[in-house]
Amino acid sequence: MTKLLQGKNSISGLMLFKLLILLTLGGCTVFQPAKTTSMSNYSIEIKFEPAGTTTGEQTILVTATGARSGYDTRRMIYTKRAHELEYFTQNQWVDSPARMLTPLLIQSLENSAKYRAVVSSRSAVTADFQLDTEIIRLQQDFTTRPSQIQLTVRAQLTDIQSKRVLASKEFNISEATSSEDPYGGVLATNRAVKILLQQITEFCVSENKAGK
Repeated sequence: MTKLLQGKNSISGLMLFKLLILLTLGGCTVFQPAKTTSMSNYSIEIKFEPAGTTTGEQTILVTATGARSGYDTRRMIYTKRAHELEYFTQNQWVDSPARMLTPLLIQSLENSAKYRAVVSSRSAVTADFQLDTEIIRLQQDFTTRPSQIQLTVRAQLTDIQSKRVLASKEFNISEATSSEDPYGGVLATNRAVKILLQQITEFCVSENKAGK
């Protein structure tokens, strides 16, 4: 009986010894913290020229920009074939592009100096016109070389007093990237948004005059 117990203890000791050897050779990974993947966050930032002297007499209300299904997200979208959207796993926007676009639209309209005031939907100021915008598409298209940022935004301008839609327009902008990676897409997105702001500002000013 004693020999049997000694045999079992020897087997147990041998198994424990082997386990310790395996842990040592493996760098004791069982006790190491799990590796985490860092996330890169990017913003849409536009530099504006100093605003001129205000010459306008009207006020425009800029409502919060909306986004079509699939695009109301901080995730950065790309496509490699038609109709299929994919998301970068280690790169994202600091906020959804729709939320970042609204203050940029306000600043662009203010810098045009064509309005007495530009207000947001949170303001209690009575406005003459209302600008509604919606992001229909914002993605990095890898089906072309170089890849391109495709930005599509729909804008609608309304006369608030008469509740009449003065004009609606869809803006389509494609901007080639400087590198085939998410950061190249970020730089191209900023350039595309700058073009978009200029076009929407000109659209509003033009249609305001036409709607008088």
